[in-house]
Amino acid sequence: NLIENEKVDPRNILAITFTNKAANEMKDRVSNLLNIDVSRLWIGTFHSICARILRMNIEKIGYNSNFTIYDTNDQRTLIKEIINDLGYKDEISPRDAQNLISSLKNKSISPKEFLDIDGYYRYHNEYYEIYRQYEKRKFEYNSLDFDDLIEKVLLLFSKDKDVLKYYQNKFEYVFVDEYQDTNISQYELVKNFAGIHQNVFVVGDADQSIYSFRGADINNILNFEKDFKDARVIKLEQNYRSTSNILDTANSLIVNNVERKDKELWTANGIGDEVLYKNNSVESEESKFVVDEIKMLINEGYSYSDIAILYRTNAQSRPFEETLMKSLIDYKVVGGLKFYDRKEIKDLVSYLKVIVNPKDDVALKRIINEPKRGIGNKSVEQLSKIATDNNISILDLIRSHEYSVLLTDRLKNLSNKFYNPLSEIFENIDKYTITDLINEV
Repeated sequence: NLIENEKVDPRNILAITFTNKAANEMKDRVSNLLNIDVSRLWIGTFHSICARILRMNIEKIGYNSNFTIYDTNDQRTLIKEIINDLGYKDEISPRDAQNLISSLKNKSISPKEFLDIDGYYRYHNEYYEIYRQYEKRKFEYNSLDFDDLIEKVLLLFSKDKDVLKYYQNKFEYVFVDEYQDTNISQYELVKNFAGIHQNVFVVGDADQSIYSFRGADINNILNFEKDFKDARVIKLEQNYRSTSNILDTANSLIVNNVERKDKELWTANGIGDEVLYKNNSVESEESKFVVDEIKMLINEGYSYSDIAILYRTNAQSRPFEETLMKSLIDYKVVGGLKFYDRKEIKDLVSYLKVIVNPKDDVALKRIINEPKRGIGNKSVEQLSKIATDNNISILDLIRSHEYSVLLTDRLKNLSNKFYNPLSEIFENIDKYTITDLINEV
């Protein structure tokens, strides 16, 4: 409507959602409706939009534009290394530290601000030091984690008002999907984007806000009309998926929530089957109940391929699998390791990261002995210490004639085993297509 009827330039519209899948769906629909190339339009996730802004502007806050982005495993590897270096190995788990750091970032709390929060954790000073070192090393490695993508854009906007003004002028219309799942940082980002034109359109449902463990703040949607005074609220109360029995059950449950916006879901789909609710005291009892139900359905003439078991998290599949096996029922688990979580893919991506961003020591440590070259942990520790003492990356240490005098003959030989096969790629990096580069790696 904005593009066709209001003649708004597509490049002045920003559309944000939460998952890559939803963003791709949005692009496909816009492309099909308008028959235009959407590849350069500003449609994407919070993180992809921020990454795009940072690629163009991050040098204004001290990073290089060839920064790499750490996934969850890269983060944990770095945090584990810091915990070991600080001597906290027996006191603090990397997972706990990682979760705390992510939680603090989603609330825009820096290491310094964290230190000022009294009695936050039992190991308050230790967590502060881990957080401080984590931020310091990422900066040295010219790397960001996912939480940084939003935080660094907010930092950029606060430090450089010209950049902020540019994007505020550019984005005349801002659309946000699943607004109930935004955290404090994402909320601040939306307010920044809409600072001049105030044309914000959000879609969300306070009753579906279940992600507080990721920092989502339900107040962002509950207070929307306070933040944007002229806001118009449109309720979408007709449900097209469910029967009225399901909706009646849902309505009677959700009405007990104190913090919500009133609405009454209805459907034209008919009454439907009654909702069966079963409360089990232990998970083995639950899985037995479900498998007994399956057996009953099979006796009624259904086939196994007609039946699916849905559960909330992967950890819950185990008791069902065990009970199905004991009952000699064949089953297929859908899911498991994602493509980019597979070891060989992570190794390949780490090689590409090092080639693009030679400062990324976390990626380098993953692949320096992959495939095996006899470069053990002790040798990597020695290289890391020498590099840190001289304020350079491990790769710069390995390939620099200036610093080669710091290495023993043994470390030189081991380092060459890693670097020599890659040297030709570094020398000819601009000549490769992406396909050729991956094949070469």
